[in-house]
Amino acid sequence: MDIQRAKEEIQHAVQAYLACDDTGRPLIPPIRQRPILLMGPPGIGKTQIMEQIARECGVGLVAYTITHHTRQSAVGLPFIRERNFGGRTRSVTEYTMSEIIASVYAAMERTGKRSGILFIDEINCVSETLAPTMLQFLQCKTFGNQAVPEGWVIVAAGNPPEYNKSVREFDLVTLDRVRRIDIEPKLSVWQTYARAHRLHPAVTAYLELRPQHFYKIENDVDGPQFVTARGWEDLSAYLLAAVKLDLPVDEGVIGQYLRHPEVARDFAAYWVLYRKYHQDYGVEQILQGKPFDAVLERALQAGFDERISLVSLLLAGLNTRFAAARSADAVTDACYQQLRSYRRALDRSEGDGTPAARFAALCRAYRARLEEGKAAGTLLPEEAATRTRAAALLESWSATLADCAEADAAFDAVRAAFNGQVRRREEAVAAASDALESAFDFMERAFPDGQEMVVFVNELALGPDSAPFLADNECERFEQYSQKLLLHAGEDELLAELERDDLRAGEHSADF
Repeated sequence: MDIQRAKEEIQHAVQAYLACDDTGRPLIPPIRQRPILLMGPPGIGKTQIMEQIARECGVGLVAYTITHHTRQSAVGLPFIRERNFGGRTRSVTEYTMSEIIASVYAAMERTGKRSGILFIDEINCVSETLAPTMLQFLQCKTFGNQAVPEGWVIVAAGNPPEYNKSVREFDLVTLDRVRRIDIEPKLSVWQTYARAHRLHPAVTAYLELRPQHFYKIENDVDGPQFVTARGWEDLSAYLLAAVKLDLPVDEGVIGQYLRHPEVARDFAAYWVLYRKYHQDYGVEQILQGKPFDAVLERALQAGFDERISLVSLLLAGLNTRFAAARSADAVTDACYQQLRSYRRALDRSEGDGTPAARFAALCRAYRARLEEGKAAGTLLPEEAATRTRAAALLESWSATLADCAEADAAFDAVRAAFNGQVRRREEAVAAASDALESAFDFMERAFPDGQEMVVFVNELALGPDSAPFLADNECERFEQYSQKLLLHAGEDELLAELERDDLRAGEHSADF
């Protein structure tokens, strides 16, 4: 199955394992809660889906790559203890708590979550001395003499033997105690993930054109040649940073992520063209509403690869603006909530000191909650970024209140600063809306009824920044095109269904 289906299966297992009846007894007894064993090629995204599952299920996550551990760290260190057996004192070997089990308890204390997922990666690639411990772990849910805490679901992952020479096969007894899920790479599923996590548009556009280069593992006389989903995601992160810092990116750099010479060479050539298209077409000028007649003819005569790349560049420019508008909106809302709290504190004379001191105390409390959330890992990256920016704004406003001795004067000063943030939000929204209209101006003249417009509207509808922006800010042309495309999609589905009915009718008539 693909990684998305595997994610759903694991989510369902976590929900079932943690569910209890009205007396508090687990619906599935702990002894019947089989550990889940994910088997699939490397770099497919096994660790990422565990993070998503834990977040969406609201449980903790402790993840370990077991090949980084020795038997001592996994089982615990031995020590001698005196015990009395049958009236005689004897020396007995016991073990300290496993580092892995200790990490589970530490996560419970840090996050306050009493249930979670213990994820062990590369479980079938352990050393010979650790192999029996892993079998015991899967069969008995223990490391040494320490059991995995109640309420924690075990998920393990490994690579099939064709991908790793150090793989150890599990015996029948172990396999009969786990739920094995075999997963394979699938580009369409990864593209959804890539869109949601805002991977570099050059990567997603390239794989749209070269789907056969998404995942490859081959062996020749020079050793393994491979490109994986992990490689594409890591390369994307570097490309985003390189563009921001104006760092050079060539085939040598790309080949450090895409360990398949043919794919690295091909993407390096595409990267050069992609950057060149951005300059040649004047994408920023198009989005700023400047005349584009000079490049329109080239777009009309361009090949399909170039046209799709151009659409990707337009979307990238729009998404930057959508993200800025959404960020400004979220920060404004966060600041507004703090201003309401400040107003109530002033009205009720809550807190000690001057109005400036009270606002400073509010800022410190907000910053403290932010840092606590970061430390506990309970904040999503976007939420943490929003609160960090809001905290910085609040603190800058606080620094201007030193001369405000009266409550009303202090609040008016903060409100004036807040109104400046409101204007910045409005400007960001207007800039994104204007750029979207300019993009539609170009798309309608260049590709009014082509596949390029389908891609453009579809990505706007699905993008993690564009979809929320369009839900809050009306765009008449987006609505027109999306309805038109949905209508065509419905017609295609209807025609396909009619064809299936005709085929079934033909089969039945043949029976007579």
